[in-house]
Amino acid sequence: MSTDTVRAGAAEEAAERRREQRGWYFYDWACSVYSTSVLTVFLGPYLTAVAKHAADADGFVHPLGIPVRAGSFFAYAVSASVILSIVVMPMAGAAADRTGRKKPLLAAAAYLGAGATTGMFFLDGDRYLLGGLLLIVANASLAVSMVLYNSYLPQIAPPEERDAVSSRGWAFGYAAGSVVLVANLVLFTAHDSFGVSESTAVRICLASAGVWWGAFTLIPLKRLRDRRTAASAGPASAHGWRQLAATVRDMRRQPLTLSFLLAYLIYNDGIQTVISQASVYGSEELGLSQSTLITAVLLVQVLAVGGALGMGRLARTYGAKRTILGSLVAWTLTLAAGYFLPAGAPVWFFVLAAGIGLVLGGSQALSRSLFSHLVPSGKEAEYFSAYEMSDRGMSWLGPLLFGLTYQLTGSYRDAIVSLVAFFVIGFVLLARVPVRRAVRDAGNPVPEMI
Repeated sequence: MSTDTVRAGAAEEAAERRREQRGWYFYDWACSVYSTSVLTVFLGPYLTAVAKHAADADGFVHPLGIPVRAGSFFAYAVSASVILSIVVMPMAGAAADRTGRKKPLLAAAAYLGAGATTGMFFLDGDRYLLGGLLLIVANASLAVSMVLYNSYLPQIAPPEERDAVSSRGWAFGYAAGSVVLVANLVLFTAHDSFGVSESTAVRICLASAGVWWGAFTLIPLKRLRDRRTAASAGPASAHGWRQLAATVRDMRRQPLTLSFLLAYLIYNDGIQTVISQASVYGSEELGLSQSTLITAVLLVQVLAVGGALGMGRLARTYGAKRTILGSLVAWTLTLAAGYFLPAGAPVWFFVLAAGIGLVLGGSQALSRSLFSHLVPSGKEAEYFSAYEMSDRGMSWLGPLLFGLTYQLTGSYRDAIVSLVAFFVIGFVLLARVPVRRAVRDAGNPVPEMI
């Protein structure tokens, strides 16, 4: 075979890889608007209001005959979605690896989630049960789709490209969240000018996230391709839980991969808690208005785009592990600064939001790409189901610590600074993981910089 033929083949392969990568980015672009507009901004307050409208004189609703305080219904629905996710994710991951057909499973999860989100348009009056059901389905569908989506990363990017590719995916997601959130906020704040009520404006915002999710999912489904692997042999996975047990046993033979997962579980729990509780801190402790808090969320989204790309470039120079460790230091300093924020001063809250935005996307993107190096070939979906379960399955620890600290001290400042523990412990555990040896033990080539 001539040199020119080899070069032409390599160039064609690189072009196809870049095409797949660009398609892969668009799933982050498609689904991230659900996390931003639905979960972070609109659904919690709106579903709580619907539940309160349906409540009895004592403030309770009765799903399945169980008395639940209306103000707690949203939190319980989120918890139920986490439980469902933990049940379904390993089965989806096992099915993807055993059949080699990730794309149909990704399509099913994405469109089930997008359909449930679009259906939130009908969440009005006292239909709190409908809202809870749609939330559970959408959240669980998102979790399953992210297992499948993340598992493509080792297949579409060689080791030296993964930090950059993962970072671009996160950047696409935050950019989409920003675009849709701006449109939603225009509709919400000027709903009278558009001739709709505030409730209708919220329902349009919720449903638009589902339409966006479904429409842009067409791009990755067109460009990504399935691959048969050695693990694809054998019957397709009616035995998801049996395969999960085998995956757990296999991961015990990869102790360094498990060590990374433990570190990620802890510091990511801190990250997720900061995201979910920052608005509570801003409103209850600092006395900030709803418009200020929504503007801060938008600022986080915009800066997270640059933060993800910037930290991806830092990883090329210093390695993903060192860059993540640096981001954990930044998280710690940001929370410490948050403890001293003066009440009624939105400018300083925006400064805090800027600090969060700059490290948020990069720490998550680089964690994903670093983990991809620690996954044995042919087991991507199974291992990423464990990765996603470590993210979602333990995400109650941070809110629990936050709530207990507030209950014991009566201070949201003490509650927010208590989360420093997650970043300090995560830093120590991650620093102890010899990532080069972990990559070799997983049977993968070790990148020059990791």
